[in-house]
Amino acid sequence: MNRRHDIDALRVLAFSLLILYHAGMLYVAPVCDWGFHLKSSHLAEWLQYPMLFLNRWRMELLFLISGLAMHFMRGKTGLPGLAWKRTVRLLLPLTFGMLVVIPIQPYVQGLADGQLTAGFGPFLLHYWTHGYRDYGLTWNHLWYLPYLWVYTMLLLLLMPLLESRLGQRMRARCLTLRGASLLVHPVLPLFAYGVLLSWRYPESHALVGDWYALALYATMFFYGYLLGTDNGLWAELLRLRRAALPLALACFAAYLCLDRFAGQFIHGRTALITAKLLAVWLRYSYTWIAIAAVLGWGQALLNRPFRWLPYAREAVYPWYVLHQSLLLFFAWRLMPLGLGPVFEPALILLGTIGGCALLHECVIRRVNWLRPLFGLEASHARPGLPAAPARLADDLG
Repeated sequence: MNRRHDIDALRVLAFSLLILYHAGMLYVAPVCDWGFHLKSSHLAEWLQYPMLFLNRWRMELLFLISGLAMHFMRGKTGLPGLAWKRTVRLLLPLTFGMLVVIPIQPYVQGLADGQLTAGFGPFLLHYWTHGYRDYGLTWNHLWYLPYLWVYTMLLLLLMPLLESRLGQRMRARCLTLRGASLLVHPVLPLFAYGVLLSWRYPESHALVGDWYALALYATMFFYGYLLGTDNGLWAELLRLRRAALPLALACFAAYLCLDRFAGQFIHGRTALITAKLLAVWLRYSYTWIAIAAVLGWGQALLNRPFRWLPYAREAVYPWYVLHQSLLLFFAWRLMPLGLGPVFEPALILLGTIGGCALLHECVIRRVNWLRPLFGLEASHARPGLPAAPARLADDLG
C-alpha cells in the first residue's frame, strides 16, 4: 500500500493550527465566551470570527485522521497487540504529561489570579500529593489522548463485528455515497447531537458525563475508519473539492448570521425556533463540508513526499504535549512587560515554537528513555545520533 503523504501532511498542519488557536485564546474577546488560563490586556473581538472558523472543524478533523490511522494500523497487527500498543502510545504520554508537563499551566494561572504564592517546587509537591481545589491534577489540552484511547478500545471491541460479512455489507453501503449525498448524509448524526445533546451536556473535556463531545468525536473517528483507503470515496472527495470549499464558506457565513442576529430580526416563537434549528444545521454542515474540502484539496496538493514531512511527522506528538505549557509560561513572563499588541503575541508565539523545536530536537528525540514519554518509539540508534523517523502506525492519531 502506497503511503498517503497527504494524510501525514494534514495531521502536521492540523496540530500546527492548534498552536495558533491556543495562542489566539490569549487575545480573543469577550472573555465570558472565550475563557482561558491567562488573558492578555490586548483583547480583540474580531478574533472570534477566525477562531470560530477553525473551532467548528479542527478537532473533528483530528479525530477523523485518527480513525484513518486505525484503518492503516489494523492490517499490520492483531487486535490484542494493537490494543496494547495504542494503550502505551496514548496513556504513557498522558500520564507523564499530567505529572510533569501540565503542572506549569495551573501554576501560572494561580499566580496570575493571585491565588498562589508558593514557589513551583512546593506547588508541584502539593499538586502531586494533595492537589488544589481550583488548580488540581488535570489533563488540560491533553484531553484528546484519553478520548482517543476510549474510541480506539471501543473500535477494537467492535472490530470482529465490523469485519464480519454483515459488517462488510453495511460498510460497503456507506462507501457508495456520492455527490450531494456525501456532503449531506454524514451531517445527520452531527445535527442530532447538536439538537439533543449539546445544550444538556456542554463540552467539558472531562470524559465522564461529556456525552455531547463523546458522541461527536466518536462519530468523526468512525467516519475516518470507514473512509480508510477506499478509492471510490477518495476520488469523490477529490472531484467535489471545488464545490465543497465555496459551499463550506457559504454555510459558515449563513450560520454566523443566523446564530448572531436571528433574535434581532426574527420574531415569533415558531419562527425563532426554526431559525435556531437552521443555524444548528448550518453549523454541522459547515463542519463536515469543510472537512470534505480539506480532504479533497489535501489529496490534490499534499500527496507527495515533501522533504520536511518525515521530520515533522515525528515532531507532531512531542510538540502537541509541550506547546500549551510553553505558551502559558511565555505568556506569564511577557504579558506584564507592556510590549504592545504586536510584539507581545509575536514573542509569545516565537518562544512557544522555539521552545518546542529545541526541546524536541536537542532533548526528546536524542534521549532514548524520554522518547516513549512523548509518544515516540525508543530508538535503536547509537547515543548522540538522530533517531529514525516514526512510521505511520506510530504517529499521534
